[in-house]
Amino acid sequence: MTPSEIPPRTARLVLVTPDGRVVGALPPVAATTPWWQEAGPVVRAVRDRFGIDATILRLLETERDRPHGGAVTYLAEVARPVPAEPWAGTLDEQPLRLPYARLGGPAADLAWARRVLDGHGLRPAGAPVQVRSWNLSSIWRIPVEGQVAWLKAVPPFFAHEGRLLERLAGGPVPRLLGQEDGCVLLAEIPGEDLYEAGPAQLLVMVALLAGLQRSWQGRVEELLALGLPDWRAPALEAAIAAVVERTADELAAADRAVLAGFLRSLPRRFADIAACGLDDTLVHGDFHPGNCRGEGAAITLLDWGDSGVGHPLLDQPAFLTRIPGEAVGPVRTHWHERWRATVPGSDPDRAAALLAPVAAARQAVIYRGFLDRIEPAERVYHRPDPADWLGRTAAILGG
Repeated sequence: MTPSEIPPRTARLVLVTPDGRVVGALPPVAATTPWWQEAGPVVRAVRDRFGIDATILRLLETERDRPHGGAVTYLAEVARPVPAEPWAGTLDEQPLRLPYARLGGPAADLAWARRVLDGHGLRPAGAPVQVRSWNLSSIWRIPVEGQVAWLKAVPPFFAHEGRLLERLAGGPVPRLLGQEDGCVLLAEIPGEDLYEAGPAQLLVMVALLAGLQRSWQGRVEELLALGLPDWRAPALEAAIAAVVERTADELAAADRAVLAGFLRSLPRRFADIAACGLDDTLVHGDFHPGNCRGEGAAITLLDWGDSGVGHPLLDQPAFLTRIPGEAVGPVRTHWHERWRATVPGSDPDRAAALLAPVAAARQAVIYRGFLDRIEPAERVYHRPDPADWLGRTAAILGG
């Protein structure tokens, strides 16, 4: 489904006070964007229509069985009771619930951020603005004197981001103001998000990532010690086999047959990839132009929570599928030329071809991991993804 085909989003808030009292529900409001995790448009619509300041905690239910658009119900915290409609639902307790999805969780994160800002001598210049809340992150924009700070809280499986940013300080990554227990506070980055990057900027992005990856080759134990997941051949082979087995009932028979052959061939495929001469290193994990910000050639690579350890070209497929078709050839050529220059005698062309189905299957592994580690109401974000990515894996192998 293309963005233009996604239906509009209407949002209904079930309100609860800090002491746990359910106030009731507000009538639905229209959100300006369809994306379920974008809290900002909903918070603004509720303020404009009802004069109520609310903090969205988590998803309760959705009309559609996959993202995005349609009618969505969220749980939201308000400071005191307000007029609302009766709500007949119940609120449960979940062991996988994230701290920022609980009552008082966002307030605790913001209090931590204020302490960090105080330590830097930075004074708030306005009220914090909620930007996003879902099972993968909670993001707030905090105005401070002369700039903006960004608060990001993440689940435990992304908590290595802060530790990694400390180690990457001075490189083309966000400037860290503070990090602790899955929370990072980041300085503002001049420019804009580069979803629509031009050809020259795409080449800069690739060069920046490849430079970082080259600097971490031969140092993967340091990365693993920071808590980054292991996507090297042995670990990834086992993880792919496990996700294929767990997802088999959701796959077409033809795809299951193709994937069975793929699993049998993985040891040889990984050996052939290793023979191409590029050592394991830092993998961004979600490298695409929208995760880059800047202006001109001054570009910062964002969002390192998905990072791990594996083959450097695992980052290539996601990037190439999110740029204009006419740019794919030149960007791929530039990418491979940089690696050939960096590692003489290496064969990135062959490595990339061999890695294509592995990279798709890794995405199935990632989404299966999300489903295993988030509470049930939020699984609608990712439920179809393991089967979808394994279907893409089979299509690559067959095509």
